[in-house]
Amino acid sequence: MAEPTLAQVFGANATQDANTITISKADLTSVGLTSSATNRAEQLLVAILLKAATYLNPTQQENDTDIQVTIDPSFPSIVYRNNQSYRQNTYTIALQKLDTGSTIDPDDY
Repeated sequence: MAEPTLAQVFGANATQDANTITISKADLTSVGLTSSATNRAEQLLVAILLKAATYLNPTQQENDTDIQVTIDPSFPSIVYRNNQSYRQNTYTIALQKLDTGSTIDPDDY
């Protein structure tokens, strides 16, 4: 199969050129983002992570050997900080490439 496309990973309206990546907030509402002109950076990062996880997951990788990055949720836990309980949702992002070196180079994926 072919490498995953921008649309498959980030939504139908995702585009890029030599200098920018555009991910439409409308494509992120499917994973729970409430789109506004003032979304916080963490909101956007989580929405992008959740959107990418809908395609880049271990199950999909079994069907498409060209997928080299997988995002897999773990069990939620409770952590304590600042004298309060927080629900922590942990995701594992696995980057797989042929064993040719130990550094992470985005161009390898």
